[in-house]
Amino acid sequence: MSDVITGYYRPLTLDEALELAARADAVVLGGGTVVNAHPGRPRVVAVDLQALDLDGIAAEAGRLRLGATTRLQDVADSGLVPDVLRELARAEAPNTIRNAATVGGTIGAADPGSPLLTGLLACAATVAVARAGARAEHPLEAILDDRRLLDGSIITAVTVPVGGRAVAQGTARTPADSPIVMAVACRDADGAVRVAVSGVASRPVLVDPQRLAELDPPADFRGSASYRSHLAGVLVARALAGVGGSERA
Repeated sequence: MSDVITGYYRPLTLDEALELAARADAVVLGGGTVVNAHPGRPRVVAVDLQALDLDGIAAEAGRLRLGATTRLQDVADSGLVPDVLRELARAEAPNTIRNAATVGGTIGAADPGSPLLTGLLACAATVAVARAGARAEHPLEAILDDRRLLDGSIITAVTVPVGGRAVAQGTARTPADSPIVMAVACRDADGAVRVAVSGVASRPVLVDPQRLAELDPPADFRGSASYRSHLAGVLVARALAGVGGSERA
């Protein structure tokens, strides 16, 4: 059953927004391109974050900070953002959607084929989360593993380390199509390598390049499980070659 929005709020302070987000029927809106409600919860009230000044891109203490309501088009256009993340933001959606969709909303939606989410995961992104009376930071992989970390809370920012090198490799049916499988490898400033892959699970996942045979991808009209497994092996190898590494994730 589709979500039915029965109320709309546009709070002016984060505290007010957190009070509303704690409601059992609340869903938080960034750009409003997706209502990130739980399945089976058809009646919801929308809490719009656009008046909270949570956007912006800045370099802070060796990390790049992306405000939660920063538009994907702003990520794609910013000279502060590493080239690979700019490229992945462009690949996320058409520009009409990029001008509304937000960084926080992309994490909240957790689309299994999201290019930007895959890149942020490979680049060791940390997600800042606020809830009434508390603030916390979680590795992106922890939030993808346990969506309950977002219950009653609001994403305020995403940060990634600066330095290092990242490379993305993907295969799609057409240049304008979303990738069937995408691999992103990131070598950090200390030489450690992480690899994330989309299109092989219900969400983008970190992988061990030596254990790709253990993946069990879902099949759909765009590719069988064996085809996706084959793509993952090829694309991970190419991404690793691009960052000059073959280390385990």
